[in-house]
Amino acid sequence: MSWAFKRQPLSRWMLLLCLGLSLAAGVQAQGGAADSLRAGFAAARERSTGGISDRPVYLQSTEAPNSLTGEVHALVDHPFDTVRQDIGTAGRWCEILILHLNIKYCRASTTGGRDQLDVGIGRKFDQPLKDAQWVRFDYRGTSAAADHVGFELQAPTGPMSTKDFRIAVEAAPYNERQTVLHMTYAYGFGTMARWAMQAYLGTVGSDKVGFSIIGRDKDGQPLRIGGVRGMLERNTMRYYLAIESHLGAYGLPPAQQLQKSLQDCFDATERYARQLHELDRAYYIDMKLREVRRQDTTPPPTPKG
Repeated sequence: MSWAFKRQPLSRWMLLLCLGLSLAAGVQAQGGAADSLRAGFAAARERSTGGISDRPVYLQSTEAPNSLTGEVHALVDHPFDTVRQDIGTAGRWCEILILHLNIKYCRASTTGGRDQLDVGIGRKFDQPLKDAQWVRFDYRGTSAAADHVGFELQAPTGPMSTKDFRIAVEAAPYNERQTVLHMTYAYGFGTMARWAMQAYLGTVGSDKVGFSIIGRDKDGQPLRIGGVRGMLERNTMRYYLAIESHLGAYGLPPAQQLQKSLQDCFDATERYARQLHELDRAYYIDMKLREVRRQDTTPPPTPKG
């Protein structure tokens, strides 16, 4: 009787100790993700060769034998709650993606409890949907802590015979008014995709460059990365600027959000005209308004197979 009486409090103490350790680990894990993201931003700022010195936006790219990865670490002038709400649903991501020059269509849906995005990718000019390349993204949240959120779009195949197509974003508070954001854009490729990229780089993309500085010319002017990494960096930056532009319209009446997002996105790309200029303002905005109307009224194609 005496032994049983003494054992019961000990069990309770052990239970409380285990619960306390578990809660402490959870708090540490949440804080750890946010701290890691802020540390990643600081490290990117230190090592950046992205050549974007006028703003706290730091771009880097890596090329592996069969894959390419672009990353942006940035500080955005929006509170963390605004960022979390603005990019927190699949439907909002369609509003972001359509700002990209090459995105011709985006429609969000839910199938079997999974959020998906049907995305048509095409040329920089106006074109019918039958000529687009179609990608079906799975959309999912990867983190939902009080001080850290993450979202990912992933597809087994992408345009131009690419594969393992992925866009991922994570965010954490930096201070009361600003949020640190990390975006990853990546894809793999095989022989056919490599040929397609080389064909592009050998023709219309031959004189295009990215952002990373790889040297200086005889006059001391920066030399920018070209080739497949330059192509990757241009696309990475376009996706990031689409996110940033969409954030800038957050909280406006719905009728004004699209127009402001389009104007801000065009202006943002023109800041880097050497890399990103393709169209004049009127053509871009008119094309995008028509594409938005089309995606609102036209269902996506039926997946093959």
